[in-house]
Amino acid sequence: MSPHSLLFVPGDSERKLAKCAHVGADALILDLEDAVAPERKPAARELVRAFLNSARTGAGAQVWVRINALNTPDSRLDLAAVMAARPYGIMVPKVDHPSELVGLSNDLSALEAQTGIAVGTTRLVPMLESPRAVLTAADYLQTPLQRLSGITWGAEDLGAALGVRSSHDANGDWNFALRSARVQCLLVARALQVGAIDTVTTDFKNLDALRAECTSSYANGFSGKLAIHPDQVSVINSIFLPSPAELDHARQVIAAFEAASGSGAVSLNGTMVDIVHLHAARRLLAGRESC
Repeated sequence: MSPHSLLFVPGDSERKLAKCAHVGADALILDLEDAVAPERKPAARELVRAFLNSARTGAGAQVWVRINALNTPDSRLDLAAVMAARPYGIMVPKVDHPSELVGLSNDLSALEAQTGIAVGTTRLVPMLESPRAVLTAADYLQTPLQRLSGITWGAEDLGAALGVRSSHDANGDWNFALRSARVQCLLVARALQVGAIDTVTTDFKNLDALRAECTSSYANGFSGKLAIHPDQVSVINSIFLPSPAELDHARQVIAAFEAASGSGAVSLNGTMVDIVHLHAARRLLAGRESC
């Protein structure tokens, strides 16, 4: 299942960790990076490991850990602390090139073998957060990464690296450079048939703005969106879960092709639909049934 709603949870907050499993997010991302001050990182690792080992993880959500950047010593300390507790996957910030994930994957294989986890099962989601990461994103298509589960991007870090004065234009859309990064994330993820995960809406109290961004993300082909506050989760889920009308149309498409066995195109409600629509209908229903 590619999650629709992915909620960041500060790894050093016992209170937020205690509540997060019950907010309805498809995935929880226990954060050891930006949400945790340097002096709090050792305590955060212990809390995250305890959470992963606790019964609270049985609420149906995937439980991920966002480690620190791979070029910092903290990343190895993060992995050493949490891998034995079997996170579903690792979110990797500030990845400049997919080759970095090849080395990480080898490290994960060794840690999995040491801790009795089936080798290769821990998933990966990189974050495109630098100009170099965006410019080299197409290299993911030539880099074998069996662990890759999705790709996302980070507007805040990327915007800071670019020196943008405002992340949005006069119409409320992402500015040109950030919009380009968003498109690159979407195209590469869809080319690889992994989750295309849109970035956070930082104005977490403005649920109308969140709803508008989710509507745009869903219409443009993203499979999910990051959240930084529990109140955002229900809005994200309401947009990214297919509507009853969409599900009904998908079933009609499949039924029409079944009734016309061997046809490459059929007529449905006065409109011609072809194999592309059939594949899309099957993906939609498969994604819905796995939720």
